[in-house]
Amino acid sequence: MSDPAAAPPVLWSPSPERVARAALTPFARWVQETRDVPVTADYHALWRWSVDDVGGFWAAIWEYFDVQHDGSAEPPLGRATMPHAEWFPNAALSFPEHVFRGKDPEALALQHTSELRPLDAWSWGELRERTARIAAGLRALGVGEGDRVVAYLPNLPETVAAFLAVSSLGAIWSSCSPDFGARSVIDRFAQIEPTVLLAVDGYRYGGRDFDRVATLAGLQEELPTVRHTVVLPYLSPAPDLAPLRDATAWDDAFPAGPAAADLTFARVPFRHPLWVLYSSGTTGLPKPIVHGHGGILLELLKKQHLHLDAQADDRVLWFTTTGWMMWNFLVGVLLTEASIVLFDGNPGHPDLGVLWDVAERTGTTTFGTGAAYLAGCLKAGLHPGAGRDLSAIRAVGSTGSPLSPEGFQWVYDELGADTWLFSTSGGTDVCTAFVGGVPTLPVHLGELQAPSLGCKVESWDEDGRPHVGRVGELVLTEPLPSMPVGFWGDEEGSRYRDAYFTYFDVDPPVWRHGDWIELTERGTTIIYGRSDSTINRGGIRMGTSEIYRAVLALDEIVDALVVDVPGREGFPDGWMPLFVVLREGATLDDDLIGRIARRVREDCSPRHVPNEVHAITEVPRTLSGKVLEVPVKRILMGEAPDRAASRDSLANPAALDWFVRLAATL
Repeated sequence: MSDPAAAPPVLWSPSPERVARAALTPFARWVQETRDVPVTADYHALWRWSVDDVGGFWAAIWEYFDVQHDGSAEPPLGRATMPHAEWFPNAALSFPEHVFRGKDPEALALQHTSELRPLDAWSWGELRERTARIAAGLRALGVGEGDRVVAYLPNLPETVAAFLAVSSLGAIWSSCSPDFGARSVIDRFAQIEPTVLLAVDGYRYGGRDFDRVATLAGLQEELPTVRHTVVLPYLSPAPDLAPLRDATAWDDAFPAGPAAADLTFARVPFRHPLWVLYSSGTTGLPKPIVHGHGGILLELLKKQHLHLDAQADDRVLWFTTTGWMMWNFLVGVLLTEASIVLFDGNPGHPDLGVLWDVAERTGTTTFGTGAAYLAGCLKAGLHPGAGRDLSAIRAVGSTGSPLSPEGFQWVYDELGADTWLFSTSGGTDVCTAFVGGVPTLPVHLGELQAPSLGCKVESWDEDGRPHVGRVGELVLTEPLPSMPVGFWGDEEGSRYRDAYFTYFDVDPPVWRHGDWIELTERGTTIIYGRSDSTINRGGIRMGTSEIYRAVLALDEIVDALVVDVPGREGFPDGWMPLFVVLREGATLDDDLIGRIARRVREDCSPRHVPNEVHAITEVPRTLSGKVLEVPVKRILMGEAPDRAASRDSLANPAALDWFVRLAATL
């Protein structure tokens, strides 16, 4: 925890010119003039109003950004109690309508490059035309409002157009990146029973080609509701689709012509599903998280304008895959006048300079990535400005895991004192950040600038008492429009309630997120990592249960435990050891370790191959049989064993002793 008497140094403060230019400044002035609340002098005053008058704040966002709708915008908040707060119950709207609204057809919409494609660009006119073609093709395939269209596609412009097309019809989007193993994809997509599968034939990563046609055939077998598969030639200009059933090449399914001449938008109820994202599968199958058109629209209008400060002529690059919510977040930048930069490939191939090369070539102004990438650059001694002109970069965003103070300092040492570094923390669950960047506030070493507008963030102790200056559970005590409308298939809402609203026995319920957070006296925040067992590596979030399913498929292994430990020297993405209990007579030799790695790579993702594998005699479990992942992680991070876990609650308390001994050697 931080020392309140010793505030960390200020690394950056916005100039008066930058404050005046920030989109947040005229918004605060407009709020003061139209709502008669004194919020112009202090961001924290604006934030306080935004969480004290939640309905009034989101009504102001609606009005300020002129949300186009049918019906009435009254009331903004029908029912204010979580878990099922009722937002704008009488309004219908369309997310993609606001993306395309008022855009100059000749203006730049996006730039894109990959290990297979040279740098290129699409104008707004081209993006609209491609979106219209896909929408017409999907309509011809029978896709309509409420149908699910799933994408096994990389971070390409066609993927952006496909999402906008799907949502323009009132259909529901869901995506996984093609480096997900087949089992992980099936575990996600099968739950929502899609009718159309969009996919690539393969991809290139780290200089290696990965054919995906055989994988697609397997997906078709496991997704019986899929009636049509449309394949984008990516690895090969003319892939052989013979192994697939009912498969059509992209340009044949989505041809140019009169039918694709126009793009229309189905306005749907505020709660109508826009997309389905997924939890990481920590305690079983990944939870299918449903977000609504209206909630995501309002949140991203707020976030991209007022916090990201994306404006005309800005070019926003955020390294992500289509299996991470940051892809959805990046597409949301198109709600502003800024353009986006897409990159598909290995950010470390041929070296860690590749993203900085892309930033230079695209004139990137906001460079976003995971904290692990910045830590990797630091560890590698990379100097991104050496031999590159990165003068266009005015802001650097970091997310995915906490950025260390050393990482903060590295950004300023390498990119200059006038760089706005904003570290953010949120989640797939809300597709945004609860805490993070504010363009009108200073940046303190190792700290996130402030809670986001409309997010009533508190830090609670184990007894549900809020505190300042101490580490606790991150909770939201007021609703947020981008909270899920529910989990797919969870008609009664019990899984949704159990996931977020039952940890603290309070009335009314509060959202408990699963992060350790400290709120400082200065209004800044510090994130200490997950208080649950999600593993985020290279932008791909994977639950431990998915890794266990892969590992336990091997006959030699009867039980397993995996954790991800941040901050260990020599492991920029975090140290991810796997602990296995072997079947009697089995040996943990190089052959078995290799087969473990291969199984995890193929079933889960290459990024989740463990750094080390250790044999143990038993996995520590609670009396109810749950694996003690978080306590083991905390022990390996140096916490006292008696504080990390209550031995009275364990079925086999002696099983912890092995990890205590290991921690003493680290």
